[in-house]
Amino acid sequence: MKAISFCFQIHQPFRLKRYRFFDIGNDHYYYDDFANDDIITRIAQRSYMPAAETLMRMIEDSKGKFKFALSISGVALEQLEQYVPEFIDQLKKLAATGSVEFLGETYAHSLASLIDVEEFAEQARMHDRKIEELFGKKPKVFRNTELIYSDDIAPQVLALGYKGIITEGAKHILGWKSPNYVYAAATAPKLKVLLRNSKLSNDISFNFGNPEWPEYPLTADKFIDWIAQTPEEEQIINLGMNLEVLGEMKPRETGIFQFFEALPRFAAERGIEFWTPTDTIKKLKPVGELSVMHPISWADEARDTSAWLGNALQNEAFNKLYSVAERVRLCDDRRLKQDWDYLQGADHLFYMSTKRLGDGAAHGLFSPYGTPFEAFTNYMNVLADFIVRVEEQYPLSIENEELNALLTTIRNQAREIESLNKEVTSMRLNIEHLGEEEKKGAKKPVEAVEAPKKSTAKEKAAKPKATKTKTTKAKAEVKK
Repeated sequence: MKAISFCFQIHQPFRLKRYRFFDIGNDHYYYDDFANDDIITRIAQRSYMPAAETLMRMIEDSKGKFKFALSISGVALEQLEQYVPEFIDQLKKLAATGSVEFLGETYAHSLASLIDVEEFAEQARMHDRKIEELFGKKPKVFRNTELIYSDDIAPQVLALGYKGIITEGAKHILGWKSPNYVYAAATAPKLKVLLRNSKLSNDISFNFGNPEWPEYPLTADKFIDWIAQTPEEEQIINLGMNLEVLGEMKPRETGIFQFFEALPRFAAERGIEFWTPTDTIKKLKPVGELSVMHPISWADEARDTSAWLGNALQNEAFNKLYSVAERVRLCDDRRLKQDWDYLQGADHLFYMSTKRLGDGAAHGLFSPYGTPFEAFTNYMNVLADFIVRVEEQYPLSIENEELNALLTTIRNQAREIESLNKEVTSMRLNIEHLGEEEKKGAKKPVEAVEAPKKSTAKEKAAKPKATKTKTTKAKAEVKK
């Protein structure tokens, strides 16, 4: 049995407005609302919404046999909720079919996995909560930002409770091996590794509709034939791409929607099924362990992280941002934390890249800047203001360890004060209760005391009478 596993990505960053040096300390709002609204609304109308309709028809026409996975960043979901809520409704309908799996991701589509273990875990948990809140699904398989993966990341993902992770089937890692198998992570054997078939994925993402491509035109039956012709023991073909391929990167006029709708029919004819990543993990066992000593991704020919951290500008911005990570996590300022999430987006660093665009880097075409240096300058101005705000709460002159110790002391004292306040309140209630009981009990002794007094008064009243009688008798005796 052979199967295809489609994984579509949806991500849009919060783009920054032009932020000048003189705005630092004066303007704390960093985003280009007009551009963010315009871009995501346009892409949703041209791509996301018609793609969702197409995928729904594919599920219905195949009676639920067509399945796929969606990986949507948290910041993209926020924008969709704000600007295109009708698409969220479409996603909920897709989720209700049971044929769609929602993957785990970093909430901010960040590179936290490369520098900050705690931040990486927090963002993964944030994203899981968002997916459960909107779609009622708990992600079981993780798809890191830009498919970034390494031996160091695997144990972190397993510790978060995921059963598997999707990454790039990079040639320099696989060597003679095929990406069409399930592997086990070398540093976390219980974590299953699914590899994207870059050639077949890119045939759709980049070559479809290109008349200069030797295999042009790409049709559904031809594509399914290619998959059917792979070795029989290679049972799973993982195809990963941006959802924008349908309608945005490949306009409707290219026939991309018709191509996708025809896939289930030709796949059924050749006995090929459609699985979600979780289906794959359950049905197939790992054929061996896969070790990735240095981080890989799906970007450029190098399939490394140089698209985001390949020059001095990018590394300066990256290290400066995460230098305040611990302080941001300690604060309770909701607005500060929101800006922290938005500023971590990998796109901001990608805009600073001086590399020539290659396949897998199509999202760079959406850069709002004229040059990488312009992107760096604008971002660093914003970051400077952000750090000023962080320092107002927690001065940078205090070392992290000292700050943690102080905050721990303050929190312990706060808990102790709260505990003492509870004890005081409890004691007051007890005192009031005892006072009421004493008042009720005091009424009976008062009555008991009054009774003897009345009796004594009678006795006093009776004594003179007795004296008078004796005196009268005495006088009578004298007369006698």
